[in-house]
Formats: sequence, C-alpha cells, structure tokens
Amino acid sequence: MTAEAEETAVPLLEVRDLAVSLPTGVRTAVQAVNSVDLRVERGERVGIVGESGSGKSVTGRAVAGLLPTSPRVRVSGSIRFSGTEMVGAPDRAWDAVRARRVGMIFQDPLTYLNPVMKIGEQVRESVPPERRGTGDEEMLKFLDLAGLSDARAVAGRFPHELSGGMRQRVLIAIAIAKLPELIVADEPTTALDATVQRRVLATLDDTVSRLGTSLILISHDLAVVASMTDRIYVMYAGRIVESGPTQQVLSRPEHPYTRALLRSVRSLTDPDLELWAIRPSLRRELDQLVAGGARAQGGDQ
Repeated sequence: MTAEAEETAVPLLEVRDLAVSLPTGVRTAVQAVNSVDLRVERGERVGIVGESGSGKSVTGRAVAGLLPTSPRVRVSGSIRFSGTEMVGAPDRAWDAVRARRVGMIFQDPLTYLNPVMKIGEQVRESVPPERRGTGDEEMLKFLDLAGLSDARAVAGRFPHELSGGMRQRVLIAIAIAKLPELIVADEPTTALDATVQRRVLATLDDTVSRLGTSLILISHDLAVVASMTDRIYVMYAGRIVESGPTQQVLSRPEHPYTRALLRSVRSLTDPDLELWAIRPSLRRELDQLVAGGARAQGGDQ
C-alpha cells in the first residue's frame, strides 16, 4: 500500500475515550465529557446533538484545541488527526493544527470578532502567509465564497456595522480562509432568526461542498442536523449514547434519550400535538441508564 493510500485509510479525525474535566469553583470540578469515541472521515459531515450542558460544545473545542489553558482543565484519552496523537502534544503542534487543519465557527460572532479591526484584516489574518500575496484577492475570494455579495465593501467595515447574518458569514469566511481539512461549527445559527438561519446554513452547506471539507456540526436542532450530516452522535450527560447514519438514528432511534429528544420537537403536520418534555423522573432513569452502560462498557474492556 502506498503512503497516500495509507493516509486515506486512516480517519481524518479519530477520538477515543475522551474525557474533559473543567473547574467550577476554587476546589471543585465537573466531568463535562466522559469516555467519548467518535470519528470523522475525509469529506464526511458529522452531527453532534444533545441538550444544553450535554458536553457537545466542550467536545468540539477539545477537538479544535480551544479549551482554556489551565492546570485545572484536564483532557485525557486520544485525539488523532490523520493518525497523529494530539492529547499531550506541545502548544506548537496544536498551533499548526489550528492554523492549517481545523477551522472553528462559533455561535456568537460579536464575541469572537475583534471590534476594532476591519473585517478584511480579520479574514486576511486567517489566510496562510504563502497565499496572502500583496493584494486583497485571496481575502475577498473567501468573503465572496461565504455568501457576502459586496465583499469589498464588507471588508472595509467593522463588525458592529454588519447584521447578525453577515457577521456569521464572516466567521465562515475566517474558518475557510485557511482551507482547512475540518470545520467545527458550534451552533452556528443559534442567535439568528429563521430566515437568516436558512441562508447561513445554505452558505455553509455550499462552501463545505465546494471545498470538500469535513464538517462537525454541533447543534440542538435536529432538523438542521438531519438536513446537513451523514452520521450523527447523540450526547447526554457528557457521553455518546447513540450514533449511526443520521437518517437511521432519527427514523429508528434505539436509545430512550434519542427518542425523548425527537418527541420534544414540535410537529408541523400536527400543530395540536402536545409538546413533550423530559420529565425529572425520566431524567433520573436516563442518568441511571447512561451510568449503567458506562459500567458495562468498562467491564467489557
């Protein structure tokens, strides 16, 4: 087997037994992620779904090497990019991954865009040095690719001068400007209204297709994940409780929590159908089921 064939046979991203502990006080910590296994093939689109606090965003940030640098933030397990182990890797190795291999799209653009820098400067910073050249062609190309029609005008503005949808597209432009192998999109349309949300998702969909980039889409919106991903991971209480091809998992869910998530989505065909909620009693049952599954899994090893 040639070296190129061997590289293709190895998943772009492979995560095994990932655990993340985050500080919650002076002497306390919470196990935000526990025993997570997932993989992303080249060109594949993967969804991570779950309620707030399930651990999906922490998982995405761990994969991108964007968790806070602190002795109290503990990451264990394995995160491999094309077979290269990143857990415990030096900062310069993570810098190389973030600079070239992974692009991150956050859910709150005003928090992650520099308010005193023009948009063009911020996109230009993400373009690798060897492709920056002397003009603005590369920077403008990615603003245009991200769905911003008047790219030159947008490049000359500050973040506060743009609408929410335009700012979100700027984050997409920054993420794709490095031509990454993987984009991690963390709730990229949460703060947008429904019409703008559809446009931004269409932009992301089109951009990923054009570039052939792998995608991890983190969302609590099952409809969004259903329309944009090939495979899905369902997270609850910091663990993966179900995974598989997206349409298979959503049409024939096996885990009680996945079924509960699907029942909590309002029906468009039956508006009188009662909106279902995960009751405290069911939550206790789910906690016990997840904990029991973890013990059984540990016993099998």
